[in-house]
Formats: sequence, structure tokens, C-alpha cells
Amino acid sequence: MPHLGAAYNLARWLTRNDHDAEDIVQESYLRAYRFFSGFRGVDGRAWLLTIVRNTCYTWFQQNRPHELTASLDNGVNNIESDAPSPEAELILSADRTLVTKALEELPIEFREALVLREMEGMSYKEIADIIDIPVGTVMSRLARARKRLQQLLAPHVVRKA
Repeated sequence: MPHLGAAYNLARWLTRNDHDAEDIVQESYLRAYRFFSGFRGVDGRAWLLTIVRNTCYTWFQQNRPHELTASLDNGVNNIESDAPSPEAELILSADRTLVTKALEELPIEFREALVLREMEGMSYKEIADIIDIPVGTVMSRLARARKRLQQLLAPHVVRKA
């Protein structure tokens, strides 16, 4: 089954639950099979991830509608400093559990953009096609997601003297 890992990865990060992600991936593959005759692209991975994303959102509407209404601007402040960013310091002394927890706290729109870009290595254009938004909006969401992630991780960064 092509792209199963990417499909599960996206569903897992969006739902934050292994069992829900498995159900969504299964439903997504059924939908992909059912509508394969309508596939007109060259990138099957992007097409499948679009189906996974849409299946996730349908699932959220039925099971967790409150997660779809989270404000994207909540808590985004400008953090300016000459010191290395918390992200750079965290990369040097990463705590995988802490990063995972911070990612899971992001609103779904931010999580999906980060997962598709950083974990799945998709281009801005591919992400825009999957999420069905302009490339500029993808760039904005990624910037805001990184800023929010920075804010969530900053209190946990130990600065060396």
C-alpha cells in the first residue's frame, strides 16, 4: 500500500491518537480506492494525503467539533532577541517527548502544515494543493506555527552560561 506511512503520520499528528489515526487511514484508503478513477494527477502521494486530510476534518466535525474552532492568533507574540532562538538550542539538546507534546498542543491548522512540511518534506505548493489554500497562506501558517512552537518550548530550554 503506497504512502501508508505518510498517511498514518499525517492522521496521527492531526488526531493525536493512534486508534483514531488507524481508522482514518483505513477510511481514506477506501475512499481513494472508490474514487481512483477520478485521479488525474501525477503525484499520488499528495492526492492520498489530501484524502487523509479531508477524512480527518470530516471525522473532527463528527467527533471533536470544538478542535476546529480554535483561534489561530491565540498567544502569538513577537519574540525578538540576539540570543540563539529556543528552536536552535532545542535542536542541540532535544527532548523528543517535549517537542511531541508541544506539537500536539498546536491548533490543527498549524499541526497539519508543520507535519506536511517538516516531517513529510512536502513543498509549499504541494501543501497548498493538499490543504486547498494559497501558497502565501501556507507560508503564513508555517511561520505562525513555528512561532507558537517556539513559545511553547521556550520555557523548557536550559540556557548554558
